[in-house]
Amino acid sequence: DAIALARAGIRVLAVDRDPRTAAAARANAEALGLTDLIEVREADVTEVDTSGYDAVFVDPARRSSKRGRIFDPEAYSPPLSWAVEAALKAPRAAALKIAPGIPHEAVPAEAEAEWISDGGDVKEAVLWFGTAPGTVRATLLPGPRTLVSRGLPDPEVRPVGRYLYEPDGAVIRSHLVAEVAEPLDGGLIDPTIAYVTSDALRETPFATAYEITDVLPFNVKKLKAVLREREVGVLTVKKRGSAVEPEELRRKALPKPHGTASVTVLLTRVAGAPTMLLGHPVR
Repeated sequence: DAIALARAGIRVLAVDRDPRTAAAARANAEALGLTDLIEVREADVTEVDTSGYDAVFVDPARRSSKRGRIFDPEAYSPPLSWAVEAALKAPRAAALKIAPGIPHEAVPAEAEAEWISDGGDVKEAVLWFGTAPGTVRATLLPGPRTLVSRGLPDPEVRPVGRYLYEPDGAVIRSHLVAEVAEPLDGGLIDPTIAYVTSDALRETPFATAYEITDVLPFNVKKLKAVLREREVGVLTVKKRGSAVEPEELRRKALPKPHGTASVTVLLTRVAGAPTMLLGHPVR
């Protein structure tokens, strides 16, 4: 990050308390001829006075060698509260990287919150200061494709229609499912599940569309019979709101191929009931 900023012509103070990280940063800056723009300081960043800088960028450690992934923002290194305080002091702008699972209520009112996915996998979230306070957005890579909150109410719950749309993970994390559903004339299959259903097939860069052929109560024997009858050889299992493990169901429902047909099974809840939705992606 420091190298990218320096390459943009920005003078950077890079701070890390780990000696090896600091040494690597110095070596990289020297190798790239950026030592005139990058000062590396081995220190606890919470003891550094950031008030004299135009902008602040914080990428806190969100993993511990002992505890693994850290979910409490105040257990980040540095803590989120310190990072927010430093961001609010920055006269021009600030950016704070955070874990994508951060609760929305932990996002400061002064920040714009952005959730970012790459190839459908949610990678991180960023709090931006000095841009658009209170804005929530989802950014999908490659692209980028960006969806911004418009404060829409939750979509209504309705029966499963001809098409099911699976929103991108960044859309779900940013709570922007309603913004995806509206142009699709879509509703939810369950108030707690982020699957959008519609009888209309419309292009959207923010969700994957499936054409649904069957809506069945969850039953492994029934699924095995359907797969055998339709000569299925390739079974893709996805889930949202189900405790069933996709790989386990795949082994039980299709122990051997019956033919060359392909089917996607989406394990979910419809109006609270465990349900299997059979279909295929819309190409």
